[in-house]
Amino acid sequence: MTPTPRLLSFEEYQRKITGLKTATDVTSFAKDLIAPVLQHILEAEMTEHLGYAKHGLKDKVGGNSRNGHSSKTLRTSFGEAELTIPRDRSAEFTPQIVPKHVTIQGDVEEKVIAMYGKGLTTRDINGYLQDIYGIDVSASMVSSITDSIIPHIREWQARPLDPTYVIAYLDGLHFKVRHEGRIVTKCAYIILGITVTGHKEILGIWIGEAEGAKFWMGILNELKTRGVSDILIMCTDGLTGFEQAIQAIYPHTQIQQCIVHQVRNTLKFIPHKDRDKVAQALRMIYTAPSETVGLENLAIVQKDFPQYAIYLQSWETKWHLLSSFFQYPSEIRRIIYTTNAIEGLNRQFRKVTKTTTIFPHDQALTKLLYLAAMDVSKKWSMPIYNWGTIVAQLMILFPEKATVFINS
Repeated sequence: MTPTPRLLSFEEYQRKITGLKTATDVTSFAKDLIAPVLQHILEAEMTEHLGYAKHGLKDKVGGNSRNGHSSKTLRTSFGEAELTIPRDRSAEFTPQIVPKHVTIQGDVEEKVIAMYGKGLTTRDINGYLQDIYGIDVSASMVSSITDSIIPHIREWQARPLDPTYVIAYLDGLHFKVRHEGRIVTKCAYIILGITVTGHKEILGIWIGEAEGAKFWMGILNELKTRGVSDILIMCTDGLTGFEQAIQAIYPHTQIQQCIVHQVRNTLKFIPHKDRDKVAQALRMIYTAPSETVGLENLAIVQKDFPQYAIYLQSWETKWHLLSSFFQYPSEIRRIIYTTNAIEGLNRQFRKVTKTTTIFPHDQALTKLLYLAAMDVSKKWSMPIYNWGTIVAQLMILFPEKATVFINS
């Protein structure tokens, strides 16, 4: 049985305080106080519960009484505290200072969740807590602690959204996840919205194995249920079935397929010797002053590189999705012809997930992405650059939405 920690006498504390010479001595002294103080409060709670002091049987009221102690190790930010929890014969005593089944203090849990959200491995987390606080934290304990955020994730994923978003960027990241005894590749799809005030907001994170119109309709219907009645412009990366889904749920939304992704997808098939020349030629298309000139430049590129006609064909096939940005002024073009805004977010996700090669299940992946999303979102306090000018242009392009911008 763990010996019961005891409070020192006044004289003993005086002698210890007098012997403190450095900040390290003070910290060590504070650590030594934790267990005795907690133990003293536990005993006081038991006295209040029973109605009589320890060894005061003459004052006892009722049939309940003390029934020994049970050992417990509490992990605190001052280190591990070895306690003995008092018990009563009726098993009715519920400690308040150290609740039942709690073995780690709240501020330590917050530190574990914060480190987990930064992408630290269980070994790194344990090493840090061991070095600083002398606490051991196992992989199962990290999992148990981080599971406490699951209700927050569900609440966040179902929270009400704004009625209108000016721009929404949709992109996905692929991860290895264990599923039904095998390792599969799953995609985490993220939607980043730009509000009418120009601020970024992550609308949600969805884990899926396969794209398709049905999958996208489910996500878009979810957005609608959460209050999104209109999205002016949706920027994507040629996702299978997305065009049909958004036309069904948000028929007035303009789709802009990411030009940068289109260029990359074209160049990956071009031999190295011609890649720079083709890249320069493609630039003539998306930097053209108008859609008409852009289409003419596409024809020139096709004529100049007939040997790559099969790779350039997708530009013609997807032209209605690639050319939407031409109708907007340069300030808006710059923020919609590429999904750079969400790719910057994805880089932050990659930073925190790079230490995990295989996730044990979808929930583990969702927890890490959610924590990373919350961390990144803290920095989005300002609207995107030049938002005042962009709003003035949007009010002309979308006069029916003018009141939305004015009232924002």
